Order: sequence, then structure tokens, then C-alpha cells
Amino acid sequence: MAEHGRRIETLSFKPNGKVPNSRFPVLIHRAGIKAPPGVDMADAIEATFRRHDWLNNWRELGVYDYYHFHSTTHEVLGMARGSITLRLGGEGGTVVVLAPGDVVVLPAGTSHTRLENSPDSHMVGGYPEGRDWDLIRDEEVTEAESRAAIKLIGSLPIPARDPVTGEPMTLWRDAPRTYGIQF
Repeated sequence: MAEHGRRIETLSFKPNGKVPNSRFPVLIHRAGIKAPPGVDMADAIEATFRRHDWLNNWRELGVYDYYHFHSTTHEVLGMARGSITLRLGGEGGTVVVLAPGDVVVLPAGTSHTRLENSPDSHMVGGYPEGRDWDLIRDEEVTEAESRAAIKLIGSLPIPARDPVTGEPMTLWRDAPRTYGIQF
């Protein structure tokens, strides 16, 4: 799918063991953010996220190197330098490689881990409206914690705007209402 010259890839994941994943697709904006001349890519990414109300920003090497998901918020990851290889959707999920300017929008509940990264890897993250995040490790989550996470995830609002384009989150608003999990 292309919007305004940008290429957006979507990935969908069904529940994977005790990992809920999401009824919403993961959005990957390839070369979604370009830094103007003389502007650091991390600054350009953070400014774009902030302009579209994805706050509580951080700058780090990248994603943790163990499978985890968040139940209290959706998350955006923007690649500022280097490259990173992620697996999304939990064990056996899809492997994606991100380059500078690529942005991944992860719906709450989507498992993700870092498989490898270049030595200069640097990423900017954020959360809609600056929501606080939790961290649930796939291999440690109990059945009861998984059920509680699913209920919490189901109560989260769809963000008002896409962190890259600033447009409504149409691909999430148009997503099926359920993917087979009973609340």
C-alpha cells in the first residue's frame, strides 16, 4: 500500500501461545521519515512522532533481545541509524529488517524481539499520547496474566493519528472486531 509516496507494509498476527498479538495489523512505513539536510535522523523521527502525539519518547540501541509485548499501550519504533533485525509476532513470527527512516507501528499485545543489529544501531520510540508502557515477557506470562492483558489491550483506544503520516489510523479502524479471543 502506498500513501503520499510512502510505502506501508502490513503484517497480521493471530495469538501465539499465551501471547495475544493483536487484531490490528503491524504497520511498517519503509523510508517513512526523511531527515532534512543538516538535521539528525533521530531528531527528525522524534519531531515527527511528537507532532502526531506519539510521546514519552526514548532513544536507545533498539529493541530488547527477548520476546516481549506491552498491554498498556501501542508502540512506535523509528530507525535512526544502522540496521536492526526484529522478529514480530512471537516465536516463529515474521523477521523484518529496518534501515534508517523505517518506522514500525506495533499494536499493543504484539510480541517483538531483537535478533541482531549493526554496531551503530540507534532507534527512537514513542507511545500514543505519551501512555506509560509495561513489559510482559512471552516466556514468563501466566495464563491469568495473558487473560488480563487481553482484556486491557481490548480496552485501549485506537490512536487518533498515525505517528508518521499524521492521518487517521484507518487500517486499525477498519480491522476486524475480533480474532477469535473471547473477553
